[in-house]
Amino acid sequence: MFILKNSSNISQVAQLRSPKFSQTGSNCTVSFWYYNYGFSVGAAEMQLLVDGLEEPTVLWRIYYNQGNQWLKAFIQLGRLPHPFQLSLDKISLGFYDGVSAIDDITFENCALPSPAISCEGPDRFWCRVTKACIDILLVCDLVDNCGDGTDEDNCDPDLQCNFENGLCNWEQDTEDDFDWIRKQGPTPTLNTGPFKDHTLGTVRGHYLYMESSEPYVFQNKAVLVSPVFNPCVNETCIFRFHYHMFGKQVYKLSVLQRTVSNTKGQLLWYKFGNQGNRWIRQTLHINSSKPFQILVEGTIGDGFTGDIGIDDMSFVSCSLYNGNLPPISTTPAGTSVPVTLPVNNCTEEEFVCRASGNCIHMTKKCDFRPDCSDKSDEASCAMKMCNFEDKSLCGWYQTALEEMSETDSIHSRNVFKWGLGRGANLFPGQEKHSPSIDHTTFTGEGWYLFTDSSVGKFGQTADIATPVISLTGPKCKMVFWNYMSGATVGSLQVLSKIGNITTKLWAQSGSQGAQWNRAEVFLGVRSGFQVVLRAIRGVSYMGDVAVDDITFEDCSPLLIPDRPCTVEEFTCANKYCIPKDNLCDFVNDCADNSDENPNI
Repeated sequence: MFILKNSSNISQVAQLRSPKFSQTGSNCTVSFWYYNYGFSVGAAEMQLLVDGLEEPTVLWRIYYNQGNQWLKAFIQLGRLPHPFQLSLDKISLGFYDGVSAIDDITFENCALPSPAISCEGPDRFWCRVTKACIDILLVCDLVDNCGDGTDEDNCDPDLQCNFENGLCNWEQDTEDDFDWIRKQGPTPTLNTGPFKDHTLGTVRGHYLYMESSEPYVFQNKAVLVSPVFNPCVNETCIFRFHYHMFGKQVYKLSVLQRTVSNTKGQLLWYKFGNQGNRWIRQTLHINSSKPFQILVEGTIGDGFTGDIGIDDMSFVSCSLYNGNLPPISTTPAGTSVPVTLPVNNCTEEEFVCRASGNCIHMTKKCDFRPDCSDKSDEASCAMKMCNFEDKSLCGWYQTALEEMSETDSIHSRNVFKWGLGRGANLFPGQEKHSPSIDHTTFTGEGWYLFTDSSVGKFGQTADIATPVISLTGPKCKMVFWNYMSGATVGSLQVLSKIGNITTKLWAQSGSQGAQWNRAEVFLGVRSGFQVVLRAIRGVSYMGDVAVDDITFEDCSPLLIPDRPCTVEEFTCANKYCIPKDNLCDFVNDCADNSDENPNI
C-alpha cells in the first residue's frame, strides 16, 4: 500500500484503518515494513483506537525523509481486553513531495493462551476461565497473562505498584539528584522514552520516567526506594518489573539491595544503553538474612535523548517488615571477627553455610549464584560488580606481592604493581597520562584501579587476579572500563588462569585517547579458573593503565529445571532447557554443545 502525490494543499492526512479486533494476549506484537522517501515527504504515525477511549494512543511515529530504503517497525501491543483498531496516519503540512508505503504487516503472539487439559506442578498456575496453564512467576505481576484476569485475583496490593494511583508504598530517595516523574502518554522529548505505559497499554495509563533533559546533567541519579521487607531465608523473594530504555543517549538503570539505611547497597542488576522502543520484563531473585529494601536507580547519559521508564513493579514470596532498617554500623574499619563454623555434617568436598550449617557441594562456592541463605558461599569470591568506591579491591589480589619476603615488601613502593588511585591525588602534570576522573562518579574524588608507570622498568608486568571461580554459565562475560593514555603507555591484557597455565582472552596496546573506553570479554562455560588483569609497562613513565567498573554479567551456571522442557524449548543433553531460537547460533548455550550438534 503506498501514497504518491505532488500537492500543496495544507494539512493533508491519509488514513489506513485495520479491521476491528476484539482483544489481544499479553505478548502481542505487530511489525511492518515502511518506506518514507522524498524531498518533503512529511511524517507518519500508527495510532491505537480503543472502544470507549476518546483519545488515540500513539504507538509509532516517524519524521521526514528516511532515505530510499525499506525499514522495519516493531510495536508492542500487549494485553488489550477491549475491542480496538489500528490507524496508520500519513501527515503532510504544506507542500508534499514523496512516496510513503507500507508492506508485510505481521501480528505475532496475539491470541489468548490455549487451554490445557491438565496443569500440575508447584511452578504452574491453572487459569480459572481460559484453562490456560502458565508459569507461577506470572501470577500477581500486574499483567493479565491468563486472559481472564484470574492470575491477578487475590493479590496483596502492598506488594504491587502500577503507578495508576501514585507511588503506592514506594518513596523518592532524598539523597539523589532529582526525582522520578509520574507520566501518561509520551515523554516530552522526541526519539526517547515510552509512548504509553505497560499496564493499560494506552495513553490513559501511568508509568514513572526519568527526564534526561536540562537542567539535569551527565551522571545525575534518580532513585526510587521500596518499603522494607522481612528477611527471606527459607524462600527466595522475587521482584518483577518492566523497564523502557529507548534513546541514543540512554545511560544506565540499576537495581540495588540494602540492609542498612542511608547507603547505596549492593548491586543486583543493571542495564546499560539503548534497548529499543519497547517495555522489557525483568525478574530478580533476592535472598537476605536481614530486613532489606530495593532501590531502583536511573542515571542520566550525556544528552537529552536518554529518558528511562519503569512500570508494573511487584513482589512475590515476600512480606513487609514492621520497622526501619538500622543505621550504618560504627564498628571501626579493620575490625575482624573470627569465623566460627556452626554445627554441621559436611564433608571435605562440601562448603558449610555460615548461618545455617547447611552443606553445599564445593563446586557451588564462588559460582556467582548464592546457594546459602546468607550468601556466605559467595562472600570471599569475585564480586559481580566492583567500582572501588569503598577503597577495597573487591577480592582481587596480587599473587606476586603476597609471595614477597619481608625484606622485599619494605621496598614494595618501588615495584610496578596495581593500586587504587583517584584524580584528586595526581601530581601536577600527571593528568596528561593518568585519569583525572574515575568512570563511576566522573569526579576527581572517585576511585579506580591503576598501575603507576613511574616505577618499574620497560616490559615489566603486574598481575591482579580474582579468587578461583568454580563454574560459569554459557553466556558469561566480563565488562570493564579502561583508560590508556600517554605517549609511552604499554599494554593491558585479560587472561584466564587454571593452575599455572594462562590463556590470553583480550589485549589492548598503546594510547587509546584521554577517555574511559568500554571493553567486553566473553568467558562462557569455564570451571576452576581465575580472571587475571595484566598490565605491561611501556618504555617510560608517561602512560599509566587504569580500569574501573568491572562487572561479571550472566555468569551463573545453568540450573536443571524441575519440569520438562516446553515445546518452545530445546532439551539439552545435560537436561537443561534453552529457547529453540538459540539452536545452531554458534554459541554453546547448553554448556555441553548439544545445541550446536549438526545432527539436530
